[in-house]
Amino acid sequence: MTNDRALTDKLYQEFARIGKCLSSPKRLEILDLLSQSPKSVEGLAKDTGMTVANVSQHLQTLHHARLVSYRKQGNFVFYELADDEVSGFMGSLHRLSEKQLVQVQQIKKEFMSNQSEMEAVTLADLRRRMELGEIMLIDVRPRVEYDAAHIPGAVSIPIEELEEKLASLPTNCDVVAYCRGPYCLMSVEAVGLLQAKGFKAFRLEDSVQDWKEFAKNAE
Repeated sequence: MTNDRALTDKLYQEFARIGKCLSSPKRLEILDLLSQSPKSVEGLAKDTGMTVANVSQHLQTLHHARLVSYRKQGNFVFYELADDEVSGFMGSLHRLSEKQLVQVQQIKKEFMSNQSEMEAVTLADLRRRMELGEIMLIDVRPRVEYDAAHIPGAVSIPIEELEEKLASLPTNCDVVAYCRGPYCLMSVEAVGLLQAKGFKAFRLEDSVQDWKEFAKNAE
């Protein structure tokens, strides 16, 4: 019995390593960014508004907990999630937080307040309408994230390139834009621009990871 207690204590000490690692908001943000694509330390510093030194410290903590791995490419070091399970865990964390924490619900409500005129498209509707050729789906994330993974049939038009490429978009079908998920503003900006230019545009709130899960369950 004593030995069982000791083993149980050791087990939960290991579980706690993950919990301690995830106690930092910035480390959570880094994991979310890495769920989109591998990124350099410098790229993560730019995306998170931190210094390279601070990002490096957070990455070392994440690596110690075996949540990320890295590879060297020339003079740069690129980090990525150590396993797809990490991305799935982050999705579960988002859903649990939104369900259990009223603060998250309030922040999302505030986030959505400026999108009242933007109609969202579900994943089921997206697939059906894409099969019918009724919509054009655009991925407005950075191209490196599109190259890492994207929804099948989507066209890469990074948000900073969208305005100059409006003339290339079809006018005989609807346009749906997506980015990193429900808390990402790039697709909101894209739909606002498209609607202002006369396009019938909609936002897909779901991420590439959500699409993968949806497609797997639909098989």
